[in-house]
Amino acid sequence: MRFADIGLSDELLRALNEAGYDAPTPIQAAAIPQVQMMRDIIAIAQTGTGKTASFVLPMIDVLANGRARARMPRSLILEPTRELAAQVAENFEKYGKYHKLSMALLIGGVQMGDQVKALEKGVDVLIATPGRLMDLFERGKILLTGCEMLVIDEADRMLDMGFIPDIENICTKLPTTRQTLLFSATMPPPIKKLADKFLSNPKYIEVARPATANVNIEQFLVNVSQMKKRDVLRDLLRTETVSNAIIFCNRKTTVRELNTSLQRHGFRSGEIHGDIDQASRQKQLEAFKNGDIDLLVASDVAARGLDVKGVSHVFNFDAPWHPDDYVHRIGRTGRAGAKGKAFTFVTKADEEAIESIEKLIGNKIERLGKIEAPAEGEERGPAKRGRRTSSAKTKEMRSDRPEEAVEALEPVRAKTVAKPAREKKAPKAETVKPDPSNGEALGDDRWNGPMPGFLGVGFGTT
Repeated sequence: MRFADIGLSDELLRALNEAGYDAPTPIQAAAIPQVQMMRDIIAIAQTGTGKTASFVLPMIDVLANGRARARMPRSLILEPTRELAAQVAENFEKYGKYHKLSMALLIGGVQMGDQVKALEKGVDVLIATPGRLMDLFERGKILLTGCEMLVIDEADRMLDMGFIPDIENICTKLPTTRQTLLFSATMPPPIKKLADKFLSNPKYIEVARPATANVNIEQFLVNVSQMKKRDVLRDLLRTETVSNAIIFCNRKTTVRELNTSLQRHGFRSGEIHGDIDQASRQKQLEAFKNGDIDLLVASDVAARGLDVKGVSHVFNFDAPWHPDDYVHRIGRTGRAGAKGKAFTFVTKADEEAIESIEKLIGNKIERLGKIEAPAEGEERGPAKRGRRTSSAKTKEMRSDRPEEAVEALEPVRAKTVAKPAREKKAPKAETVKPDPSNGEALGDDRWNGPMPGFLGVGFGTT
């Protein structure tokens, strides 16, 4: 099937062709015709399957006929994070360049006055995070009574971030005759309850089993002690064919320290986490997308918001605290049919989390190396220390696996390199799960940087 076969306009087909796309992904092929028929839909699809275009493309055609009115957006797209909202805006600019539609982006960290001016001119497409939208609504700066179409994207992420009450509140202020599209990677009970309440006879579309990882991603668990994580990471970065990679950590302090360490060892790396303002974060993302840096060290604030073509590897420097986060982290690679690899470092303390991940995805993940006892100073007591030879390290990576499995470990065998200068051991940080109040989990209304140029209001002419 080609895009030309599903009834898209010539203007859209032209934009798709210029972007290098000819055939729809499964979620696009299933969802686009339903949106065109003005059906409510529930779409369950993993990250990297092309779900954003599955609602952006038909929305552009649906909204092509009509006229925007001041402070009354014709359509509303709700996103849990600024990164996702910005990427949806990029999609509208890319695919809607031959349509005369206007767009506004409502996110925290940019001047509210500029956003109000855009709304007063009237917009066809409003892309917003729930917090900023409710803020402007309560100030009387926006009316939702003219909204013909609502998209709730990343619904399960909305649930994780505590936005469901806001979503319910927003839904009550929209016309009951609207078309509603709900997209989610999983369907937990609260999301099903939300759909039952606010969607009318929806078409259910599922292109992958909930909480499964992309089959294009090779997954590995790497058994390692906490003290040796940096050494093992550098070995993997040198021995794997890494064109670019995202490295996830659980804490902002770990992100900063690891990025500093990688730069000290000659790697081109950058960082992104909840303490970085919007302008700096956008600068890092652009550097990564443009190839100015090869490695991006990130906290989970970026797990669902990054859409970069050609990411070859994902490294979970810290095993994720929540099983769902594993699926979304590794989903940064293996996108749009490409192949990718994901390595997750596992210490003794992570075994319970790994069991939960494997239970969620329904598969056992291949392990590399035997489980080491924690090194001296770690939680579970001292371990033998001392310099290991290359052969000893290879033996450790082989573990007790049968002979036929040894070849599978070849890509991760460390090359013989000069022993690096010993790094200063970072102070042991108390393991604390993310607190939505500190900006690490929410990342929604706590930036104060300027608005990037590509997020300017509107495309085409009004």
